[in-house]
Amino acid sequence: MINRTIIRLKIIQLMYAYYQNGGKNIETAEKELLFSLSKAYDLYNYMLLLIVSVARYASEQADHKEKMNQIAHIEEPVNRRFAENQFAFQLANNKQLLEYVDNKKKSWNNDLDYIKKLYEDIVASEIYQEYMAMEDVTYADDREVWRKIYKNIVMKDERIDGILEDQSLYWNDDRGIVDTFILKTIKRFEPENGDDQELVPEYKDIEDRDFATRLFRRTIMNDEYYRSLIGRCVKNYEFNRLAYMDVVIMQTAIAEMLSFPLVPISVTINEYVEIAKWYSTPKSAGYVNGIIDAVAKMLKKENKLSKN
Repeated sequence: MINRTIIRLKIIQLMYAYYQNGGKNIETAEKELLFSLSKAYDLYNYMLLLIVSVARYASEQADHKEKMNQIAHIEEPVNRRFAENQFAFQLANNKQLLEYVDNKKKSWNNDLDYIKKLYEDIVASEIYQEYMAMEDVTYADDREVWRKIYKNIVMKDERIDGILEDQSLYWNDDRGIVDTFILKTIKRFEPENGDDQELVPEYKDIEDRDFATRLFRRTIMNDEYYRSLIGRCVKNYEFNRLAYMDVVIMQTAIAEMLSFPLVPISVTINEYVEIAKWYSTPKSAGYVNGIIDAVAKMLKKENKLSKN
């Protein structure tokens, strides 16, 4: 789940903080990077648990309604379709998720008021009404209704922001990317996999973890050289007038170009231009794009940049 897009974002965030704090021990900074990446994976599991918590609340509500009907001698059966959703049941029994819960001791038990409100929003939605009105449902229908709920209700719910901030200072920054992996996870579930359905791993492979630590170290250890390259390509603008975040973004981009020959230059440029759109000034994306491209061309001309 922790892909290179997340890694680049985290490095930029921590690089900016590193310099703003006057620079600190590089080993300490690297540990902070790896910790912040691990928190992104914690959020992934925590948001999967949200689905489980809502499903359990739905089951409790169905049980309660059945009891009330018995007391009132109402013979009309309670529609337990959502309460017995096959996808949610499979997720609740997923071995990897249960292991996470056991290790981290995480749950939504302290936010049951929010679970109740979210459930009420779901029940009031057209997505829920259409699902409950279907004549018959398959596992695919059960999975799809949760994909729609997550995409159209959970992802747009700003009430979660305060809950996540109380859990971790990193989580609100991570939420957008993590949400895309939740949707991918839902789509990957298959009934025949049962409790052994694989969730997204923390790292795709050891190379991505190495990418994180190597890029972080190279960016710091060679910062004067990278900034000198930026200075050579700045036209009609004083280097010290550049937005500081832009300098950090460009410095990291140059480190990546020089340190990872298998990553195409166009990929590196595009990734950091997108980061500039998110984290810097309105004009930064175009400026960062121009400078990084100019540095790449200059290094290639000087035979200092080789790409396989």
